[in-house]
Amino acid sequence: MTLKRRPTAWRPPHPPEPKRLLDLILGSALLALTAPLLAVAALALALARPAEGVFVRDYRTGLNGHPFLLSSLRTRRFRLDLLSRLPHVVRGELSLVGPAPLKTGSPAGAAPWRQLVRPGLTGLAQVRRHSELPWDETPLLDQHYVEHHWIGLDLAILARTPVCALRTCAWRTCAVRTAGAARAVRTAKAVRRAGAARRARAVRAVGAIRTARFP
Repeated sequence: MTLKRRPTAWRPPHPPEPKRLLDLILGSALLALTAPLLAVAALALALARPAEGVFVRDYRTGLNGHPFLLSSLRTRRFRLDLLSRLPHVVRGELSLVGPAPLKTGSPAGAAPWRQLVRPGLTGLAQVRRHSELPWDETPLLDQHYVEHHWIGLDLAILARTPVCALRTCAWRTCAVRTAGAARAVRTAKAVRRAGAARRARAVRAVGAIRTARFP
């Protein structure tokens, strides 16, 4: 006697969670919009022929502690290095919002709460970077995000990210200009000191010649 198998009822595939759906839709749209800019930046870097290569590649700790190879453009200008990570978002290795991806083997990356979510391009700690909070509060902000994240918080962080990126670029530009002005002032002072020293030597030399001629 043979037993017949009952046909199993068809079950629809499990729909993606809202956070993953946001990553897929918005990540794909951002990648399509920024692809020409990223291609031009990669070509410019390739023409410059950097010794280290066009991309920075290293292993980072992802969801459930699984390592993955992260590729980024070797540039910090206009945050193109972060935008070049958008393919990782579409593939599901990164999220648009989450804790910063830490290198594999990092003690901080082994924290159990970090492995509950995908690391992100931006996050709560990144948008609060230049607030009054001390730098050592960053892990607490990341942990707070992991424990309380929801789609509304992700949208709020994404809305603040461009403003924070522009503020960071302006801060760096101001710092560079301030450093350049300080170097220019130091150079001018050094030139004046050198000129004064040359004039003093010339006066002493003239005095010595007059003394030698008219004892």
